[in-house]
Amino acid sequence: MTRSASLPDPIEFRAPCLEADACETVVVLPTFRRPAQVVATLRSLAAQLHRHRAAVIVMDNDDDAREGLEAVRPLLLSDEVPGMALVARERGNCSAYNAGFRAALAEFPRMRRCLVIDDDELAGADWIERMTAEAERSGVDIVGGPQMPVFERGGNGRFERHPVFRQHYDRSGPVPILYSSGNVLISRTVLEAAGDPVLDTAFNFIGGGDSDFYSRMRERGFRFGWCEEAPVFETVPERRTRFDWVNARSLRNGAISSLIEHRRRPDAAGRARTLLKSAALLASAPARGLRLGWRLRSPVAALYPLQVALGRFQAEFGRVGEQYRQPERN
Repeated sequence: MTRSASLPDPIEFRAPCLEADACETVVVLPTFRRPAQVVATLRSLAAQLHRHRAAVIVMDNDDDAREGLEAVRPLLLSDEVPGMALVARERGNCSAYNAGFRAALAEFPRMRRCLVIDDDELAGADWIERMTAEAERSGVDIVGGPQMPVFERGGNGRFERHPVFRQHYDRSGPVPILYSSGNVLISRTVLEAAGDPVLDTAFNFIGGGDSDFYSRMRERGFRFGWCEEAPVFETVPERRTRFDWVNARSLRNGAISSLIEHRRRPDAAGRARTLLKSAALLASAPARGLRLGWRLRSPVAALYPLQVALGRFQAEFGRVGEQYRQPERN
């Protein structure tokens, strides 16, 4: 896997009254074929952006239809939302983020921090202020926050307590590492140290580019924090509460963890260590699954440790599910 950089994607349009030289906070917002949802996300940010003299960069990752770009145009050109928009021409999850990070560094010379929110999320009240305050209070370089699932009607309630929808932390303060990019603050120093591209595009369609990034930044000595008081609210479509989707996501989580371990230790000793860890997880999966299922009162959740272990072994044979290859089914 390689981290290949690409040329900057030019800005398509920007808010007329945007003062890029004065912005210390920039929010990046990738979108792909969710025009109504990206507008809702922007409206959840609008007042906060004005209050903090911050800006947003919208990256439409659909160079064909450009529905997201056209949907946000009225909000930006009317100055309802301060910011700019571009088309991330290289398709893929990581490529869209990279286009936003690249533009943030180039267009906002005084930017100190970059926040990330996805187009299926709504920002909680004072989200920007709380994430920024936690970074300053804890003295960390990267801060994550809760992605609270909002399940659409018709979803299967058996899956709502499943580990794929649960947060890793529940208290604010320093944490060992983060796992998701859907609600995060990243300091400018981290982005500059990561180089271009920030996220490895080899993870474009399997996911896990964020986990790989965090792993690399931890090795560089950067510190992580959590802000429990700064949630975003993520829409969970009905299809994500079906067994096939949850099973695929669980297997993928295991595969990604194995891939990242191999990348950190690509030598024979490292591969052997990863295989031994996978074998140990598989052997302990039944007992851990029973405990998890009992604690969450969810028989389906009891399968999760086994699915993760099996996913790790699948990665050894090159089988990693590309859940982002067909976003409309993800």
